Amino acid sequence: MPAPAPPVDDLRALIAPFLQLEGPMLPILHALQAKYGCIPTGADAEIATALNITKAEVHGVVSFYHDFRDTPAGRHTLKICRAEACKAVGGDALATATLAKLGLDWRGTTANGAVTVEPVYCLGLCACGPAVIVDNKVVGRVTPARMDAILQQVGA
Repeated sequence: MPAPAPPVDDLRALIAPFLQLEGPMLPILHALQAKYGCIPTGADAEIATALNITKAEVHGVVSFYHDFRDTPAGRHTLKICRAEACKAVGGDALATATLAKLGLDWRGTTANGAVTVEPVYCLGLCACGPAVIVDNKVVGRVTPARMDAILQQVGA
């Protein structure tokens, strides 16, 4: 379910400082996500108006970059590498077992709001797969036991 729309004046106040930048859209989107935990409903219209572009152009940028979301993530993010090198050393089995253990699909958040699990495509740790990112910390050679420890650490 998308996040509720914040007041238009709040959106405009957040967008305004970035309008003097060259290429302000990404800084605006990052600021929105930092404040609201996602790109909230209605933000696309305000960004489009401020930048004199269409809502479709804003949507294109938001949907292209996998880190932007329309619903807030959990308190912790677990990104599991889905690239071929990680798959070749057990990444698929690790991902499947992790999602099953948590009762989630990709991009889902645990019922207690502790962790959101997201796919990521190549972390550059091809020699150390399977690899994951936990709250922006890269972890290589993740075994099922190590994943259990990670899940315990984040309260899943």
